[in-house]
Amino acid sequence: MKKSGAQIIIEQLCAHGVTTVFGYPGSAVLPLYDALYQNAHRISHVITAHEQGAAHAADGYARASGKIGVVITTSGPGATNIVTGIANAYLDSIPLVAITGNVDVPLLGKDSFQEVDIVGITQPVVKHNFVVRDIRELEFTLHEAFRIAGSGRKGPVLVDIPRNIQTEICDYQGLTPADAEVPVVQISKDIEKAAEAIARSERPYIYAGGGVVASGAETELLKLSRRICAPVGLSMMGITALPADDPLNLGMCGMHGTYAAAMTEAKSDLIIALGVRFSERATGDPEAYTKNRTILHIDIDLSEIDKNISANIGICGDIKAVLQKLLEILPQRENAAWLQYVDQLKKQQTVQAPDGFTPKNIIETVSRFCSDDTLIATDVGQHQMWTMQYYPFTRPRTQLTSGGLGTMGYGLGAAIGGCIAAGGRKTVLFTSDGSFGMNLIELATAVTQQLPITIIVLQNGTLGMVRQWQTMFYGGRYSQTTLDRKTDFAALASAFGGVGCYATNIQELESALQNTLDNGPTVIVCPIDIDEKVLPMIPPGGSARDIITS
Repeated sequence: MKKSGAQIIIEQLCAHGVTTVFGYPGSAVLPLYDALYQNAHRISHVITAHEQGAAHAADGYARASGKIGVVITTSGPGATNIVTGIANAYLDSIPLVAITGNVDVPLLGKDSFQEVDIVGITQPVVKHNFVVRDIRELEFTLHEAFRIAGSGRKGPVLVDIPRNIQTEICDYQGLTPADAEVPVVQISKDIEKAAEAIARSERPYIYAGGGVVASGAETELLKLSRRICAPVGLSMMGITALPADDPLNLGMCGMHGTYAAAMTEAKSDLIIALGVRFSERATGDPEAYTKNRTILHIDIDLSEIDKNISANIGICGDIKAVLQKLLEILPQRENAAWLQYVDQLKKQQTVQAPDGFTPKNIIETVSRFCSDDTLIATDVGQHQMWTMQYYPFTRPRTQLTSGGLGTMGYGLGAAIGGCIAAGGRKTVLFTSDGSFGMNLIELATAVTQQLPITIIVLQNGTLGMVRQWQTMFYGGRYSQTTLDRKTDFAALASAFGGVGCYATNIQELESALQNTLDNGPTVIVCPIDIDEKVLPMIPPGGSARDIITS
């Protein structure tokens, strides 16, 4: 069966279960957009206000759904505008297929209008990328792009498709996704070594990350922690891997993790690391982190094992499959003394929150108006850390945040994509005036789509996290972090067609939430003190002994 390149793209999208794409049209993708118009009954297209917003929306869609997100842009600036979104997905291992148009094949490399080497530009921040120079390669290339994005350690793949390839005619083979790959576990002695190390351990500690969520191994994580009496600290990417109210959940670990997580990890004699990168924000001083303890690292990406922290035992494989094998041979154990010690640490960190309109009280108030399946998105900065510390996540894939890249301006696009993926489910974005100002233009998209997104702006008039570092490490020299802006975010929300209001105390916030949380896009501005800090904090390169709690 003969089809045009644009039709082949549509067929491959449909073959891979794609029902929604995000993007922005332009001359280099006009044939594809014409095909999208003719196939609107099969694929819904969401046009955003900016291509970066489209990339973040596709990313949020993937996180919320567990499927592969798709973003489509034109050549030149359209392509370069999604690079930040691609890099964000790459650092967080989010499956994404980015389709960019380009000038006709004969014009490539000739500095043609709106031509850039997007393959070269994105090379460091993709799992793989392609440029299709022959129509006969298009179908297989797209098929491969989806396979690569969604297998192993997931991530973004870019396919650059010149305009003439979209119009040329070729036989269509009708490739469909291969059967799901069976996870490969390098088992036998490695699994047995892991079981032996766990049996020897008197103070086991589980450090669980985004790989647990990507693998769908939440049940196995819960069983393991119960089976071996091991408390669990979570990376920011893994924060939904265990319900917040689980007695063995110590919350987030790392630089701005909980006191109990930091001190438990420091006291442990075995760290079982599941789907984590051991970034410097998580470990601090690597020598202190590994001293007098065994490191068992399980990850689907072999390159992560021994990259940042040397593992005594390393197992490469899918987290869910490895844990299932491990659970088959691990006996139930009791460890009352260890759990009693951990409980004492949890009690020590429980302090009475100050009254008033504080970030903790704001976030906990918002949480009371949310259900277990409410999607929670964040931008990047202090508000992001406060959300991880105080919001009680209970279900997997309900958190959308930028972990590895730390992308300010990520949140609104991600909230849009996540909300659409969840069928229009209630979504909350926690942001700040610094982050929100970067991509607030996507309010236009949220309003157009009439999405029930409530945006909580923690407004402190500063770049809060940078100011905190300037306070603590730079002698209070606030170079360019005080935002002397007069923007009225509530009025701006109304100008975009949404709803905007201010809340200056908990009662006003409760009233605003009662009136708006289930409506269309709403912005609630919550002024907070400029010098609010995220605590605890382990200084850069420090360890648990250096933790700052006040």
